[in-house]
Amino acid sequence: MALKGDEVARHADAKSCWVIVHGKATETRAAKPTAVVEHPGGQKIILKYAGKDATEEYEPIHPPDTLDKYLDKSKHLGPVDMNTVAKEEKEDDPEEEARLERVAQKPLLEQCYNLHDFEAVARRIMKRAAWGYYSSAADDEITMRENHSAFHRIWFRPQVLVDVEKVDFSTTMLGTRTSIPVYVTATALGKLGNPEGEVVLTRAAHSHNIIQMIPTLASCSFDEIVDAAQGDQVQWLQLYVNKDREITRRIVEHAEKRGCKGLFITVDAPQLGRREKDMRSKFTDPGSKIQAGLPTDTSQGAARAISSFIDPGLSWADIPWFQSITKMPIILKGVQRVEDVLKAVDAGVQGVVLSNHGGRQLDFARSGIEVLAETMPVLRERGLDGKIEVFIDGGIRRGTDILKALCLGATGVGIGRPFLYAMSAYGQDGVERAMQLLKDEMEMNMRLIGCTSVDQLHPGLLDTRALFSHGNATPADHLSSVVYDPLSVPAQRPKSKL
Repeated sequence: MALKGDEVARHADAKSCWVIVHGKATETRAAKPTAVVEHPGGQKIILKYAGKDATEEYEPIHPPDTLDKYLDKSKHLGPVDMNTVAKEEKEDDPEEEARLERVAQKPLLEQCYNLHDFEAVARRIMKRAAWGYYSSAADDEITMRENHSAFHRIWFRPQVLVDVEKVDFSTTMLGTRTSIPVYVTATALGKLGNPEGEVVLTRAAHSHNIIQMIPTLASCSFDEIVDAAQGDQVQWLQLYVNKDREITRRIVEHAEKRGCKGLFITVDAPQLGRREKDMRSKFTDPGSKIQAGLPTDTSQGAARAISSFIDPGLSWADIPWFQSITKMPIILKGVQRVEDVLKAVDAGVQGVVLSNHGGRQLDFARSGIEVLAETMPVLRERGLDGKIEVFIDGGIRRGTDILKALCLGATGVGIGRPFLYAMSAYGQDGVERAMQLLKDEMEMNMRLIGCTSVDQLHPGLLDTRALFSHGNATPADHLSSVVYDPLSVPAQRPKSKL
């Protein structure tokens, strides 16, 4: 028999806390009120919805099978007659009304000519908390900006008078043939940007024959994302290692059973960095006024709310254990110096991702492209460049960025935020256009650099002398800055007069 709304509503404090999710009641209860803090998001978010329906808040940041997987069966109280649950009247929100107006007037998809355009549109139309999570980075966000600007310190040395009528930029990554040396790297909480979540990225990746890396912290369940794949579409798994190794084992074994072709273990996140834009966007959350005088957490943002399980004790000593539980290629994601690449070779893993987590962890960590330029000469000198596949991510926004990474020796590059922004602004059509724009840029720039295939790219096509200089002592050219007409982003369409 279904529970009644008033019965659930009676359990609305820290000692007896019931919450409704997807029409079913669950219990968070303990002898001590502080026990509700065991929820990864802390006590505030739980107590805000004590005795109420939390589905709207829950859904964007939890896969649908989370409660079944991680909550003891005794805490599942059964279905609730939702017709008896009191509906909370929402106050008028001028900010949300203005956002919806911007959504209605957003530029046409055809007005987006590059990946930056999608970011500009997404910023205008996303909800503030969602934008804060996607766009935020560590501390002063220096590394996030450096990730892209580092590519600007690399110049081309093109070849001319080469027959470039036919260009093929397909390649092989971890044994999989793919249409372009790009993969959709793991990014969390897809439903913050689109109600369908990560499956949008799955479908777009299939359309363009691009590999998708499935995130541990997806809004969709792992199985939903795998089920959305079509034909022989290849997917990889990104793994945050749980303190409970048995949970980790189950995740890895299930991923392999479902056909994942690569295990990317995140190694740069023993603790999540301070992402103040994310934190600030949640600061005024009305849930901060909670009952019983319990200490409040003025919100650490979405990132902290979903990541308390990550094991800070992960070390090189754990690599043999991972090798013992899976036959998938193992790639260490988040390597940031050549010495650790050499350790990875010694450990017998199949690859590394040179990455600083999109600038979201340690501010002033160097860019992936700079670490790549440091790493590949050492690997070649020691005859190790064929022993391991080297990927990079962070800051890649143009076909020229991809080319520079490949010339330096990368197997491929991961792109995250731009696909999220495209998805948030235009759904699957947006992601597919973003992918096609990259392909168009690749084809053009392969011709202009004088190469017709990926295996023809080499370091001699680049001038990297300025790459390792992190500052520019040359005084700013104010005259040029004043007269320069900057590139613009798509304009809002005029409001309909009908």
